[in-house]
Amino acid sequence: MSYSTTDSTRRPQTVFAFSATHPLDDFYSRAGLKLPRIEVIPGHVVPQPYQQLLVHDDDMTPTLEKFYESPIHLEVLRSERLGDFYFREVVLRTDDADERVEFGAIKMFLNLFPAAAQAEILAERLPLGSILAKYRIQHTSRPKCFLRIDSDDLINSSLNLSGNHILYGRRNTLSTLEDHPLAEIVEILPPATKGPGA
Repeated sequence: MSYSTTDSTRRPQTVFAFSATHPLDDFYSRAGLKLPRIEVIPGHVVPQPYQQLLVHDDDMTPTLEKFYESPIHLEVLRSERLGDFYFREVVLRTDDADERVEFGAIKMFLNLFPAAAQAEILAERLPLGSILAKYRIQHTSRPKCFLRIDSDDLINSSLNLSGNHILYGRRNTLSTLEDHPLAEIVEILPPATKGPGA
């Protein structure tokens, strides 16, 4: 599902396209796979405990660390660098129980990060949220929409699930304080194992 907005004047127009599934759609396309059914939903209809995990303007790494009461580490499933753009498909896991707590796809604009942070990103050891905190990179987090997803084989494999599941996620943008995008992210959560509604 995509949306576009256009300049309303009669001058030459610039079209800004928004995709609720980008950059996840790129990984599926490169793998020759069709995206599962993904529905854009309002934040207020996201059920708990996913609402408290998704419907906010905070980074996901500290949010998940607080919810699961454990530090989080990164597993990179696939990654690619194209000039100043760096793409990766990841799973976030708890340090304590190695529980898979998020499947995500992210596009980062490397040239907007300090050199030391760029090196950390490319080392593929720390989640982006941890790097932002470590280097005190000031930024905004603005979810663009919230998602209801029918799990498929790729998502099930990434989150160690079997069978059919309805999952929840969000499409988020991290930006500099000058509103330049640092990262575009699709974040999908597994069935919650704790918290209200779990």
